[in-house]
Amino acid sequence: MAARPATRPHYHVASPLPNDPTRTDATMTDPVRRLDFGRVAVHFGDKSGKYPDGNQVIVRGTDTRAAFDTPLVSNRIGPEFDATELVLLGHAHEDHMAGLHRLPRAAVQVHEHDLDAVRSWEGLVRHYGLSLAAAEPMRAKIRREFFYAPRPDATGYRDGATWDLGQARVRAFHLPGHTAGHCALLVEPEGVAFIGDIDLSGFGPYYGDAASNLADFRRSIARLPEIPARVWVTSHHRGVYTERAAFLAALAAYAAKIDERSERLLEMLSGGLKTLDELVAMRLIYPTDFQEIWIEDAERHTIRRHLDELLEAGRVRCVDDAGRYARA
Repeated sequence: MAARPATRPHYHVASPLPNDPTRTDATMTDPVRRLDFGRVAVHFGDKSGKYPDGNQVIVRGTDTRAAFDTPLVSNRIGPEFDATELVLLGHAHEDHMAGLHRLPRAAVQVHEHDLDAVRSWEGLVRHYGLSLAAAEPMRAKIRREFFYAPRPDATGYRDGATWDLGQARVRAFHLPGHTAGHCALLVEPEGVAFIGDIDLSGFGPYYGDAASNLADFRRSIARLPEIPARVWVTSHHRGVYTERAAFLAALAAYAAKIDERSERLLEMLSGGLKTLDELVAMRLIYPTDFQEIWIEDAERHTIRRHLDELLEAGRVRCVDDAGRYARA
């Protein structure tokens, strides 16, 4: 799952580029807007790839054409996307697999830690960490809205993997946290980094799945600036950064959301003892009136991770066998 807000602010392309491809009146019938950086094309989804859409990167190597992820917009690109021979998934979530049905003969690769989630529905359920009550409704939803179909033929790659596409080379950087296998993909010599769901959005990092890890996400955010890129492309919302200072400022604001949530959770505990179930009902990351199939599971995974951090830091304590938490 990408970060799925009830309402998220829309952001324009971060760099001052002409003919802004992220105008908010785009519809599924509009031509797909794009930017090109040498052999790399960025095709913008609706509202700069706002969930449920995403931004599509295609690399036109002289030997191989590769696509990074396959968001909903891939279904509107046409022959340029449909000629893809290799799909490199930065991670496994329904909104990043919505065009795989168009590419039955393309090779599909994802980091080995996310591989089971691409190969089978059962693997994806474990990846999400969905409750039994949510699993079947979620499968029906993503089949209907994201053309979901598993790819049992998918294969895995590891941190540092490279692909020579012909006058273009791709290198994988393992940046877990959002999922266990989340990666950035760097295209050289253009220096374009597809940073996936480290999306720099105002919502902040999403680590609400069973396959997510908050400590890993913190480390990945710290590692991201070390990638030797000149252009940064997000899966959602922000679009494209071409200025390092703007990218770093956005990354710092994005990272700060994690600690803001910890402080909010402490405020939730200020009114007295609370169980995990009670905290989930209060909501840490989503409005209480926003309902979706996956909300309770996402809140539970997220809150538990913050509680674990706060327990380790001595800022929260579990006071009894009923699993009630209090501020330390």
